[in-house]
Amino acid sequence: MSTVPPDVPAAGPPVAVGEPRWKVAVPWRSLLMVGALVAIWVVFSLTTDGTFLRPRNLSLLARQTSVTAILAVGMVLVIVAGQIDLSVGALAGLMGGVAAMAYMQRQWPLGVAFLAVLLFGALLGAAQGSLVAFLKIPPFIVTLGGMLLFQGALLGITGGITVSPSRPFLYVGQAYVPAWLGWLAAGLMAAVFLADGVRTGGRRLWTRAGLAALALGFTAVMNAYEGIPVPVFLLLALAGLFSGAARHTRFGRHLYAIGGNREAAFYSGISIEKHIVGVFTVMGLLSAVAGIVLTARVGAATSDAGRIMELDAIAAAVIGGTSLLGGQGTVWGALLGALVMASLDNGMSLMNTEAFWQPIIKGSILVAAVAVDMLGRRTRG
Repeated sequence: MSTVPPDVPAAGPPVAVGEPRWKVAVPWRSLLMVGALVAIWVVFSLTTDGTFLRPRNLSLLARQTSVTAILAVGMVLVIVAGQIDLSVGALAGLMGGVAAMAYMQRQWPLGVAFLAVLLFGALLGAAQGSLVAFLKIPPFIVTLGGMLLFQGALLGITGGITVSPSRPFLYVGQAYVPAWLGWLAAGLMAAVFLADGVRTGGRRLWTRAGLAALALGFTAVMNAYEGIPVPVFLLLALAGLFSGAARHTRFGRHLYAIGGNREAAFYSGISIEKHIVGVFTVMGLLSAVAGIVLTARVGAATSDAGRIMELDAIAAAVIGGTSLLGGQGTVWGALLGALVMASLDNGMSLMNTEAFWQPIIKGSILVAAVAVDMLGRRTRG
C-alpha cells in the first residue's frame, strides 16, 4: 500500500499532481497566437476594404465560432487527461436532431426537450468513458466507433429529412442579448479580472487589466451591431465555468495530473477511472449543448449535421496551446484557436477564395501548432 499523500506524485517530471502546467506555461505561446490572430485580421481587413472588421461581420464571426468553441472547451479537458474524442461532431449532430424532433414532432415543452437532450448526451459520454476506463479500450477506437454509431442513428431518426424547428427553439442560436445585459456582464467580468490582478500583482496585474479592457471592447463592438449573440454569451459562460473548474477544483487539477504523469497520479491515490468517465461525461454534455446551438443557428436539423466538427474542435484546442501528449492546455486558449480558424473561414469567404484553400491553410496551421509544441517540449526537456 502506497503511503504517498493524495496530492504529491511519487515520481515523474517536476510537475506536481494537483499543479497543472497552465501555472508554468510560457507566455510567449499565447502572445504568438494573439499576434497571429491580429495579423490575420489586419490582412483580411485590407483585402476586403474594411468589411472584415465591421461590427456586423465581427458579430457573425463570433456566432460562427460558438459551436466549434463549445466543443473545444470540452476537448481541452479530454486531451489534457491524455484522452481523445472523435465522436463529438456526430454526437452534437445527433443531439441537435433529437432536440428538434422532440420539440416539433413530439410536442415536448422546449425546456423539457433541452434538458432531456443534455442528460442523454451526458449519458452517452459516460458510456464511452466507461468503455475506455474499465474495459481499457483505446479512446481512439471507442470514439471512432461512437462517431459512426451516432452518424447512423441521426440518419435513421431523421430518415434523411430536414427538421426545421420554430422560432422559440431558434432563439438559442440566432437572438441577441440586450445591450444593458451585455454591459452588465462585461462590467462584472472586468471587475473580476482587475480584482485578481490587484490581488496577485506583478505582471498579472497588466495582463488582467488587458483582459478587462478586452471584455469591455468586445461588448462595445457587439453592441454597435445588435448586441452579443446568445450563443456567444452562452459560450463565454461555459468557458468561464469550465476554466474555473480546471484551475480551482480537485477534479480539474487531477485531470492535468493524469495527463501529465499517469503513473504518478495512480500512486498518489487519484481514481483514474472515475476521472476518465467524468471527463467523457462532461464532453457528452457539451456536445449536446453544441448540437442544440448548431441546430438553432442554422435553423434546421439535417442528417449530416456535425460532420468533421470533431476535427475542428481538436484543431482549435491544439492551435490554442493544448498538447496532444496530455497535461497541458487552457480553455481560453482553445477559444482563441477556434477564433483563428473561424477567422480564416470568414475572411476567405469574404474574399471569394476557392473552397479548397480553406482546409489546406487550416491543416497547415494545425501541423505548425503541433510542431511548435513538440519543439517547445524538446527545448524544455
